[in-house]
Amino acid sequence: VQLQASGGGLVQAGGSLRLACAASGRTSSIRAMAWFRQAPGKEREFVAAISWSGSSTYYANFVKGRFTSSRDNGRNTVYLQMNSLKPEDTAVYYCAGDRFRAIGTMVLTDYEYWGQGTQVTVSS
Repeated sequence: VQLQASGGGLVQAGGSLRLACAASGRTSSIRAMAWFRQAPGKEREFVAAISWSGSSTYYANFVKGRFTSSRDNGRNTVYLQMNSLKPEDTAVYYCAGDRFRAIGTMVLTDYEYWGQGTQVTVSS
């Protein structure tokens, strides 16, 4: 399985971005997807998770009401719509795939597949 993240960029505070993560290869082995982020000097942290069917999602408390994850089944692509962005959202955002758990977890080590990351920078 290969994951390709895209959609990052520079945006002003209060703005929006939509990240995409395209999966290819043996996508039938994926049961859930997630987004993590890592700011400079900080550990990678959980942002959102979505079941591979797209029917279940959950979010870290600091993005609830601002970020939404969805899936385009026909394209094997998951999205992270980020609204009301804040400077503290600045980080490299990674998508990840889980082979075993249907809903996804907040635990970084539970994910077997990782994309390369896309930079999101929010200016104040």
